[in-house]
Amino acid sequence: MKFKYYSFRHAGVIFQESEFIDQFTEIIEIIDGISENDLIDKHNSYGLINIENTPMSLSKSINSLLKERFKASGWHEESAIFQDSQYRGDTWRLDFAKKDVSIEVAFNHASVIAWNLLKPVLASELNHVDKAIQTKIGVIITATEALKRAGGFDGAVGTFEKYLEYLPPLNNVLTVPLFIIGLDTPDTFRVDQHQHALRKKIGKIVMKEVINTAIENDEIPI
Repeated sequence: MKFKYYSFRHAGVIFQESEFIDQFTEIIEIIDGISENDLIDKHNSYGLINIENTPMSLSKSINSLLKERFKASGWHEESAIFQDSQYRGDTWRLDFAKKDVSIEVAFNHASVIAWNLLKPVLASELNHVDKAIQTKIGVIITATEALKRAGGFDGAVGTFEKYLEYLPPLNNVLTVPLFIIGLDTPDTFRVDQHQHALRKKIGKIVMKEVINTAIENDEIPI
């Protein structure tokens, strides 16, 4: 997948150090290695048995592909930040962690942007609650506004651009380096939402060459 990035507190420079370069290389190779055909095949696979199981957006497919590939590369999924059983569950977990790097995959509501940014900080800073993991740098993987539109994402989803807006007011709170990755729109297709049944929408893959041909033939309005 194509992506944009933003380096907060010199995360991009720090990732080039010997302590972090292997994990950083794995992250970039995993994202680069997800092809548009991978996305199409994964998305369509959910509806093979029952078309109503087809997701409305690419969110589920991207999450699944990232999970498969990070696990295959030895990353620990759903890593607890704290040892105390009172602080377990999704709220207090990282999506992935390996050595000194924590990752949060964030395709959820914009209202939790601040919390998603804070979780890698909690994982990296000392705390009076006993820690289960101690990292030094965080990565946020999210969608750009362009992918949000082309991928059929819900309108309330927080995006790469919104994450960057949160950095200045949270500057003094976000005390660790963060590398923010915005996944970009596919070149060859988009996801259109279709009403399949009463109260049931599905996301249909539409190839862009089909869209362009239809525009040229005046079959759909520009």
